[in-house]
Amino acid sequence: MSEVDHPWARPMPEQQFELMKRILDAPSPVGLEGAMTYGVLKPHFESFAPDGWHTHQFKGHAGIVLDSHPGRDDLFKVMLIGHADKIRMQVRSIGEDGKIWINTDSFLPTVLIGHEVKLFSEDPEAPGQYRIIQGGTVEALGAIHFSDPAVRTGDKGIKKEQIYLDLQIHGENKKQQVLNLGVRPGDTILLDRPIRPGFSPNTFYGAYLDNGLGCFVTAEVARLIAEAGGTQNVRLLFAIASYEEIGRFGSRVLAGELKPDALIGVDVNHDYVAAPGIGDRRMQPLEMGKGFTLSVGAIASEQLNRLFESTAKEHGIPMQRDIVGADTGTDGMAGVLAAVDCAATSIGFPIRNMHTISETGNTQDLLAAIHGLTRTLQALDALPDPHREFRDNHPRLDRAATLAHQGAGKPDESKAEEKRSGKAE
Repeated sequence: MSEVDHPWARPMPEQQFELMKRILDAPSPVGLEGAMTYGVLKPHFESFAPDGWHTHQFKGHAGIVLDSHPGRDDLFKVMLIGHADKIRMQVRSIGEDGKIWINTDSFLPTVLIGHEVKLFSEDPEAPGQYRIIQGGTVEALGAIHFSDPAVRTGDKGIKKEQIYLDLQIHGENKKQQVLNLGVRPGDTILLDRPIRPGFSPNTFYGAYLDNGLGCFVTAEVARLIAEAGGTQNVRLLFAIASYEEIGRFGSRVLAGELKPDALIGVDVNHDYVAAPGIGDRRMQPLEMGKGFTLSVGAIASEQLNRLFESTAKEHGIPMQRDIVGADTGTDGMAGVLAAVDCAATSIGFPIRNMHTISETGNTQDLLAAIHGLTRTLQALDALPDPHREFRDNHPRLDRAATLAHQGAGKPDESKAEEKRSGKAE
């Protein structure tokens, strides 16, 4: 297969792009992930899962896990985790003038101003049933005419306490009009922006790439593995977690319940090359369009990473190394947080404008991640004994080979000879 024939070197097929859009569009804020897990992903799993595969469901949250070998605890278990929950705004209180004051959660207040949103309100008269209110916008200052000079010049910003939802309420008893709608403190508000193809080739943008993209990649790996005949020696657990955005509280439950031997977090990453104003931080040059990313550092297993790197190199799949310091920042930490002994790492895909309404990604990075994960899982399955492989082959730096000193402090012999013969300046 030539390089241009590789799936990650071609545009994403339309049907696959549409699946990605449906997953990203599902209204699944923190604690209310069922729209994505049960509304989109569980039916998708059932459409391709071979006989004998099983979907685990849970009592305390809407996470799901597609299991290739249910009950086979003797097999080496590998868990892939994407998280379905989206950051959201919430109703805080209702003012006498009809303003709905809201929390901004993990959004910068300034990125919210003027954007259309959807408010999901539980019916007070029928708990468990939800209504949707559209047509409102997020505001803070009203017109520029009412802001102080420092805000006009940009010397002063907007505080999160200034953010409110405007439903254009007018007339008498404005607060009561809002209350009559059944709006209550705690109601969820989501940005209203569908996914669209971008201007540049293979790009797309919209809200909530974080982390519907991880769920999409996890689901597509499951489909490819199933279509290839499954695995023989490895039990695969394709997990869609909850509560990541408030502390990764869902994935640790999944890891604690199913106790994987290896765990791979699948989440968005940053395009540091395009990020404005961070040049002096000397970040690693991760870049959209250059392939998936692999975490190095924190609790990332060097053995598991070695398998990813060698597999990517063998198949020509573009990959970028990401240094993560003390914490991967993803569900890749789920095993250690649940006190489960497992090799772990985290893979991702660089995006721009994270936690805004215009998050931007590249489909070829996603395809590289999908096929990189698929090939790596198949390489794991081909190992004679994955359990012993990971127990017996921890890196030993005391066995590191000594490199012959080259370069600095040692003259280049060819240059020295040229100088002696008068050929060099």
